[in-house]
Amino acid sequence: MKVLILTGSAKRKGTSALLAEEYQRGAEEVGHVVEIFRAGTGKVHGCTGCNHCEYGKNSCVFRDDMDVLNPKLLEADVIVIASPIYYWGISSQLKAVIDRWQPTVFAMQGHKKVVLLTTQASDEDWVTEPVDAWYKALLRFMKWENGGRLAAKGVPARADIEAADYPQQAYALGKELH
Repeated sequence: MKVLILTGSAKRKGTSALLAEEYQRGAEEVGHVVEIFRAGTGKVHGCTGCNHCEYGKNSCVFRDDMDVLNPKLLEADVIVIASPIYYWGISSQLKAVIDRWQPTVFAMQGHKKVVLLTTQASDEDWVTEPVDAWYKALLRFMKWENGGRLAAKGVPARADIEAADYPQQAYALGKELH
């Protein structure tokens, strides 16, 4: 299977980046082809809602990293979303990428698996609830299969997540992909 991991952190060595890398390692070990797109360091203009794309009839008016990403989104069998939780949501960089799915949204519906990996400094469950609600809505609207959900809580720094079992859980999730 083709797996596309979308990371949302601007920190290449951040907590969510580690989960993405471990998921990738597990998925590749069982034969999947995995590619990572780093939204946190990419160049993606926010969607302005101009509807020039007409949900796939035309290309987006903005020329940026989405020109490369959109075909990969269409080709992927599995999309992995890996993000730190900032103020009860995924990172703004990753949100910009998802908002720019507009030209491909209907072509992607119904035939993909999606995985959500998040990290957060807080160990409070309520911090994760808005992201879980968003994920549930994404699955419903896109008619995608839930390929797994890992919420790493109480890991504000790389050293904290390295000392936890969350990286091993991400690795196992990648190995279980079928």
